[in-house]
Amino acid sequence: MIRPIFCSAWLYAAITLSLALGMGAVQATPAQEAELEKLDLIEAELNIQREWADYRWKKASSECYQKYLVNRCLSQTRVQYRKEIDPIRAQEVELNTAQRELRKLLKDERDAKRAAEKADPKKAAERAENVRAFEEKQRDAARRAEDLEERRKDAPRRAQENKAGTQLQ
Repeated sequence: MIRPIFCSAWLYAAITLSLALGMGAVQATPAQEAELEKLDLIEAELNIQREWADYRWKKASSECYQKYLVNRCLSQTRVQYRKEIDPIRAQEVELNTAQRELRKLLKDERDAKRAAEKADPKKAAERAENVRAFEEKQRDAARRAEDLEERRKDAPRRAQENKAGTQLQ
């Protein structure tokens, strides 16, 4: 009735290895990114194990209502569920710690790259040129808006002149 937890020994080994890799390295490597993907797969397997344990617990609990000693049966199913779910939770805690460390390491690496790109003189000159071009475009747009506003204000006068100039005399 109760299914054993699969691969718990290699799961602990993988989590321990990933913790060691995550804490010892300073720079994120493709190996660490691959390790994070492996941890995600392990997490998916733990979720499946958890779902199966939940399913078995709910099924056993519902079967308890067919028996005479319902409360005792429910208590026993809860105890059995705890025996199944506690090792899964312990693995999840270690897994989440390892994932957090690796993700933090990868994020720190991306942030360091961005900071290095910002500090690059070539990029700084490019940003300054972009700012200058943007401000020039803003000034041109403001001039066009002023010209348009002047033409709108001047439109009635020009219309009068055109009307007066086209009348037959």
